Amino acid sequence: MAWLVVSLSLIAIWVASFCKIFFRATSTSSAAAIFDDGKTLQKKNVMFVIAHPDDESMFFSPTINYLASNACNLHILCFSTGNADGMGSIRKDELHRACAVLKIPRQQLKILDHPNLQDGFGQLWSHDLLKEIIQEEVTNHDIHTIITFDNYGVSGHCNHQDVHRGVLKFLQTNSGRNIKAWELVSLNIFRKYFGPVDIWLSILSAKQHPSKVIIINEQPWKSFKAMAQHLSQWVWFRKLFVSFSSYTYANTLNRINA
Repeated sequence: MAWLVVSLSLIAIWVASFCKIFFRATSTSSAAAIFDDGKTLQKKNVMFVIAHPDDESMFFSPTINYLASNACNLHILCFSTGNADGMGSIRKDELHRACAVLKIPRQQLKILDHPNLQDGFGQLWSHDLLKEIIQEEVTNHDIHTIITFDNYGVSGHCNHQDVHRGVLKFLQTNSGRNIKAWELVSLNIFRKYFGPVDIWLSILSAKQHPSKVIIINEQPWKSFKAMAQHLSQWVWFRKLFVSFSSYTYANTLNRINA
């Protein structure tokens, strides 16, 4: 009998979590704090700085969906083609298709294939090189806000961590420019796979730490569709990841202070 009570309780929590998603759950005032100026989100130039094709769909889609729905000009700077398994050209095309689903214009997506920025564990990326490329993109596109990984990089991947450090170095050497940067907070292993249930823990955490911004994904089906464009990566365990990952349903962002 106890197992039935537990099962029904879990189902109730999942249902309540999905209701939170579908009934305008995102706190607009909280999310608008990303820009820290009280102005409309429209026409803000925001750049997501990622390491590999599929990072945008697996980890950042709640924030991308929210900002796209508020008419922000979204850019993606992807530092590699994800060529660790020799499928770089395929994964590059997949990223273009995913960005079409996420409403990011093709001309606002830049995918690098630099010889010193190749995908893979053990591939150390120069933070100075990353800083120079970020600086060029920020200048070329008049970027107001950068969103990237935190120091752990969600999964602990060294490329994710290097991207964070590249952004940090850019901020440190461009302190006079009014560029805001936010990092996606890495969750512990338990919260990481709580799916939509983690929304409640994220909201509680934000109340305890007002500097954090919580963005709930009101269009999780779009996240699934975007990730499905990465067909070379769309194997059974990633389908499970996207289904149960907390990053599909909410993002917690923290301001990067250089």
